Amino acid sequence: MSHAWMPASPCGDGCVSTAPRSVSSIRQAWRAVTAVTALLCGVVVALALLLPHRQRESTIRLWFHAVLRAFGVRLEVHGARRFQEIPKRGVLVVSNHVSWLDELAIDSVQPIRLVAKKDIKSWPVLGRIITAAGTVYLDREKLRDLPRAVSDLTATLRGGSAVGIHAEGTTWCGLASGHYKPALFQAAIDAGVPVRPIVLRYRIGDHVSTQPAFIGSDTLIDSIRRVLKVKGLVVEVHVLDEIAPGRAATRRELAKLAKEQSNRLTSTELEIAPSTGDSHRARPITPLVA
Repeated sequence: MSHAWMPASPCGDGCVSTAPRSVSSIRQAWRAVTAVTALLCGVVVALALLLPHRQRESTIRLWFHAVLRAFGVRLEVHGARRFQEIPKRGVLVVSNHVSWLDELAIDSVQPIRLVAKKDIKSWPVLGRIITAAGTVYLDREKLRDLPRAVSDLTATLRGGSAVGIHAEGTTWCGLASGHYKPALFQAAIDAGVPVRPIVLRYRIGDHVSTQPAFIGSDTLIDSIRRVLKVKGLVVEVHVLDEIAPGRAATRRELAKLAKEQSNRLTSTELEIAPSTGDSHRARPITPLVA
């Protein structure tokens, strides 16, 4: 079913370049084994829900980070202190969307509840884990359910939870990006909570990479196999300054503010200043070399 609100991306199979370097077959097999082992350890990690808040979050962060590393992906976080400085109140975390790895990367920095399409719930293993993390599922094919979803999200934010949305509504290749859909931003306005933009970016060496993108005719298994083969894949998580309540009167204005703030990163290649880990120097973007 299709309707005007249904997100769509023009990114397809041709957007995924050939990996400049691949690991050996033995290394791929080892990654697959360690990834499955790490995922299955999630059953034990579920016991962390019984721990006090600070210990619970630390345990969950470490586990998501371990799953990323098992897949051969290195995590770089910039501006993480901005997450840690957030008081225990509701916040809408909005990010671009490239890969199934996005959720693992975000939760490696700060465990939050995510709003995701209902298809993810049926994914083998990963679906169970993402569901256990408190994911709120949205049926994009039923437009009439959108007001209910916004109402539920508003109540969750008012309750003090940090909830994340992929504001483009669907995956893009990582070189191109889409507009931020305004509908779910209404929840932040209704709940009177800030918006925290995040930018996710994948690279190999000094070049942005489309290898982890989950687009076109990809199945989840296809995308996982491609990631297992890649050598030197890094996911950058850039945590940006929050947008305070009241800075935008409408959801469209709020979505535009978040997109403009994110565009400052996606339109440039960033060099992280080594002295602080939080400041950025921009240089012209370097095209991906196949």
